[in-house]
Parts: sequence; C-alpha cells; structure tokens
Amino acid sequence: MKKDMRLVVLNSAKELGDKVNERLVKNGKSDSLKDYRVELSETRFSNGEGKIRLVDSVREKDVYILGDVGNYNCTYNMHGREHHVAPDEHFADIKRVIGASANHARSLTLIMPLLYESRQDKRTGRESLDCALSLRELENLGINNLISFDVHNPAIANAIPTMAFENFYPTSTILENLIENETMIELSNNLLVLAPDFGAMPRARYYAEMLGCDVGAFYKRRDYSRIVDGKNPIVEHSYLGPDMDNLNVIIVDDMIASGGSVLEVAREAKKRGAKRVFICATFALFTEGIEKIEKAYRDGMFDFIYSTNLSYVPDEIKNKSWYVDVDCSEMISRIICTLNKGKSLEPIHHENLETYKRLRRK
Repeated sequence: MKKDMRLVVLNSAKELGDKVNERLVKNGKSDSLKDYRVELSETRFSNGEGKIRLVDSVREKDVYILGDVGNYNCTYNMHGREHHVAPDEHFADIKRVIGASANHARSLTLIMPLLYESRQDKRTGRESLDCALSLRELENLGINNLISFDVHNPAIANAIPTMAFENFYPTSTILENLIENETMIELSNNLLVLAPDFGAMPRARYYAEMLGCDVGAFYKRRDYSRIVDGKNPIVEHSYLGPDMDNLNVIIVDDMIASGGSVLEVAREAKKRGAKRVFICATFALFTEGIEKIEKAYRDGMFDFIYSTNLSYVPDEIKNKSWYVDVDCSEMISRIICTLNKGKSLEPIHHENLETYKRLRRK
C-alpha cells in the first residue's frame, strides 16, 4: 500500500534531487502532491560548524534523504576565506538531517549514490576502516534503508548485517545511452569490453554478457617500494585477453578519479590496434582536473566518456564534446516509489537483464 512520503534533498544533490522530484510527480499521477521535497534550512557558521532544520513537517511520513558526498562545488566562508565543502562535511550534513528527522518520520531511507569512504573498505595493519565505521554510525542513528550505486566493494555491506543495504548498478542506463548514440557499433564480433584491473573484472564481465561479446583485462604491476600521491605508482600494464586489432573497445570502471588508469588502458588499447575506444564509468570525479584527459582526447586515445549524474560533474565538463552525461533520476524515482509501496526491489536490480534481452534481440 502506498504511504505518504517526502524527499529531503541536501544542497549537495540539488540538481539530481530536482530531477528525481519531477519524476516522482510525473509517476504519481493520482497523487495531488505536486512537490515531494521538504524545505530545508542549511546553516554554516564562520568557524565551519553547521546545523540543519527541516522547515516542513515529516511526522509519520516515509522520508527519503538524498545527498552527494562527492560534490566539490559547495562552498562557504570559514574564517573569512572561501572553503569548499569536503566529503567529511557532506557526511556530517547527512547525519544532521537524520537527527532532525529522528522520532518524527515513519521510516528513513538514505540515498547516497557515491558511498562515503567507499575506497577505504578494508585495512592493512594500523589503518582506519572508515567505510565500515560510517555505515555503523548510520545504523546507530536509525536509518532503515541505505541505497547506493556501484559500491567499490559490495562486501562492505557485511559491516551492517541488521540494516537494509541496496547496491544498484546503472549498467542498463549507461548501455542504452551508449547504444542509442553509437549506432555504428555492431553488437557482434568487433566489440570488446575491457577491465582496467582485475578488481573491475566482474563489472566488465557483466557488460560483456549484456552485449554478447568477449572481455579482456589489464593487470597493474605497482612499485610497492614507493608512495606517490597516496598510492603505489603503476609501473606496467600487463594484458590478458583476445587480440584488439580493429575492434571497438569499451573500458568500464566504477569511477574515474585522476583518470590516469583508464587513459593508460585506452592508450594501450590503441597501441594494440583498437579502432574506437569508449570509457564508461558510474562516477566521473576528475579529482586532478581534465587537462590530461583533454590531451588524450586530442591525441585520439578515446572517443567518448559516458558517466552518470549520480555525483556532481561541473557544466564545463558536461559541455565537452567527448563527455556524455547519463541521467539516472528515473531509476532513483522508481526505487523510491517501489520502497514506498512496500514492494520488492528485485525487478529494478534485474533491469540489466531486461536490457540484455533487448540487446540480444537486435
């Protein structure tokens, strides 16, 4: 049975939240409500502390909180200087919304597309296990459901065995955009999916199964005697897979951070005779700017980058000729509606299978 629901959109996810709200209004045709968003007051003091107040009541409503911990475009003045909000601060704001909603809402669902601290999902020696700690904190705060996308290591869900944790993949949405725009790609023997490392192999295999093509992978040999920019530098990419000569190649990964890894794979693919190269990633973070990505494009290393709007991407990048922005607001709205009606999320998890069937019929 459908229940009264509200959508709390933090400033970090405003653009995506507006689109999700439009979808919810469109999908809820029999509902008189024209706006599911809760008015929110976000205050940031000049010393960096903050507070959040819900202007509208959420009493006895199913509340869906949407926040983007990866949005680096949010700023405020701290001690008289412009300060960009960091992921830690975004996560603190999410907790503030939970605190403002606690004991009022019927249920709380957090939609955090880019999982906070997802890359620190395991530890060696005396390292902190940040992702697990943050998940336990959300569990203790009373979250009923956590929705995320393409989690770096899905096994991190084991940290919260008593809280519902749903990890979705936007594979079908990305592929449908790719196929619609690149109709010249024949879904036959001239297509190859590449994983930039063994960790991305399950994701690459998934794409390959949907497209009905072969898959290859690179092994990153690192210099573990040195640390550069917080990580061991890659000294060699070793390739395992079929000959790439005259093939269209799709490189898939969960995120593009600096871009170095996928660009190196794209360069290696071109060296091996790949005809066209497409890069598909759920999150385009571009943590070190796009200068080397622009250069790689000018040098003909790749044709397009397909990524989603699940985390912030500036308009400057969205308007680039080589970038394709994949809208996932419809998928999020379906997740919310399904949960609100008390139905199973399995059909949405299996949307990739339906896309596979359509692709195989073509």
